[in-house]
Amino acid sequence: MIRVNGLTVSYGTTPILKNISFNVNAGECLVITGSSGCGKSTLAHVLTGLIPNSIPANVEGSVQIAGMDTLQSSVETIARQVGIVFQNPRTHLFHLRVDDEVAFGPRNLGLPEDEVSARVEWALNAVGLAGLRGQKPANLSGGQIQRLAAAAALAMNPKVLVLDEPTASLDVPGTQNVIGTLETLKRQYGLTIVLIEHRLAEVRRLADRVLVMDEGRIAAQGRFGEVLGSHNILRQYGLRRPTAETLTDWTQLLEPNGHHAADQKPLLHLQDLSAGYEGQAIIHDVNLKMFQGEFVALVGDNGTGKSTLALAAAGLLKPLAGKVTVNGSSRPRPGVDIALLFQNPADQLFTDSVDEEVAFGPQNYRKFDQASHELTLASADLLQLRTRRPFSLSIGQQQRTALASCIALRPALVILDEPTLGQDWRHLQQLMDCLALLNQQGTAILLITHDYKLVHHYARRVLLMKEGRLILDGRMVPDSTSKFHIQELVHAAS
Repeated sequence: MIRVNGLTVSYGTTPILKNISFNVNAGECLVITGSSGCGKSTLAHVLTGLIPNSIPANVEGSVQIAGMDTLQSSVETIARQVGIVFQNPRTHLFHLRVDDEVAFGPRNLGLPEDEVSARVEWALNAVGLAGLRGQKPANLSGGQIQRLAAAAALAMNPKVLVLDEPTASLDVPGTQNVIGTLETLKRQYGLTIVLIEHRLAEVRRLADRVLVMDEGRIAAQGRFGEVLGSHNILRQYGLRRPTAETLTDWTQLLEPNGHHAADQKPLLHLQDLSAGYEGQAIIHDVNLKMFQGEFVALVGDNGTGKSTLALAAAGLLKPLAGKVTVNGSSRPRPGVDIALLFQNPADQLFTDSVDEEVAFGPQNYRKFDQASHELTLASADLLQLRTRRPFSLSIGQQQRTALASCIALRPALVILDEPTLGQDWRHLQQLMDCLALLNQQGTAILLITHDYKLVHHYARRVLLMKEGRLILDGRMVPDSTSKFHIQELVHAAS
């Protein structure tokens, strides 16, 4: 179904892919993994014809998909056979209703309206969004947008589906829906799937083969279990061990853990907070105190209001009711008192180089120190990228740049909204260890994530949201943490 031979891709004089060759048989699932910036997304763009048709690049070699030469065929021709879900799914979306978004592709094929409606119904059910068909895509959560982009691709009924980190922003039900749907499509309809992922445990039941990339080259390829069963490969390329853990609801992993002393002054104080958009509340009557030096995780399903809470806490969304204070002030200084890493890093990058981006906050407050600046760049592994334009970077590299700019002023509170997007395990651990060091020095951390392992490794307090309300303030159940460690040890022994 897919035949790639001697593929080399360069932007100007900069090589991104170097002599890539691999095959994928019809009905197989190939997982592509590797460190951020190694060329995975560029490869996806070639497979879907965006390179060289829409994204200028120098390309050598051959790419055959379903009998087509994608280097010679138009994007319109390729789109009938190959679907894609981008790493940033918001770039897909432009309609005012969810169902119109999914119907756009089939309508452009000239299909009868009853068939278009049937495809829309099936695709929305497949990703668990049937109840939101009349909603505005702009009002959906990050995870819901991810599922909507997948539904739009599925509605085209492609022979090959390329997905760039489809589970990165998904909760447990969303991940199970997407992976289960892909399994059904693969088994019943023979869909060929190319899946770019860092979260390998979530996709192991779907994967047939894996391709590990490093600096634009194929470092290893073969059967999924055989390649990723090698501890040397996992260590060398900074990959997560794909344990056979079962995705579990957060309510089964958490327990109450008491309260802070009544006389302790809170750093962040939310009092009866309600907030939302267009006068409609997404979060309701939230009461929360966070204290200096805490490391707190905020978890819950997509659409429960986690990002809305983050925006309100950071002063970027005006409350509909209630009050927000940071260090006793209702007007915190951005970057100094509180910093927020957005779910989409492109929303907060605006300078001409990584170096300028990370230096902007300290220079703006006249607190720039070269030694501290170098340390911040190093902590995010950005020293080799400091002269690059932020929008020329991979999503993972953009995420690290945005985070480095957030922590450059060593704020009192850092909020991270899904920082795992585009990050391999090595870089993610490096970033989290940097945050842990800041935390030890007194910076409070509020981590919004669906990632069990990050919560296990770093958070000492966990907040659970459901339907816009905080329903539990606690910690991980000790037995659940042990379960994950035991699974990793068993997998390692095998």
